[in-house]
Amino acid sequence: MKKVLCDFEIYPYHIDFIGHVSNIVYIQWMEMARCKLLEEIGLPVHQIAEQGFVPVLVHTEIDYKQPLYLGETAHIKMWITELKNVSAVMKFCFYKEGSLVAEGYQKGLFIDRVTLRPKKLTPEQRDLFNPYLDAEAHVKSLLK
Repeated sequence: MKKVLCDFEIYPYHIDFIGHVSNIVYIQWMEMARCKLLEEIGLPVHQIAEQGFVPVLVHTEIDYKQPLYLGETAHIKMWITELKNVSAVMKFCFYKEGSLVAEGYQKGLFIDRVTLRPKKLTPEQRDLFNPYLDAEAHVKSLLK
């Protein structure tokens, strides 16, 4: 299984009033990783609508384990844990110096550009995402 890998340096504008990385920055990093995934599968954000669908987020969840601070580097790993006909769940792990500092999930729907209703992926479109799918996690989700 392939993973999207991203590294982000932490700058002063990432810091909240408590002195660590703001919660919203994690969500921005998640978006950047999702965009990188789309680029890696050959559907960059500026072209994905040509496929007849657009991805729309419906849920975000993050569990924070330890803070990140100015001058550190955040290392993010992202992959797909569930791929259904009209939706996908992505997992994000945030690290600093090899230590897990946060993990999160996002669920997205594939929406028809014209009708704004959920759109089923074609087999060819699903195949683009499959290399990033954790098959074991996907099977467990189907058994729930």
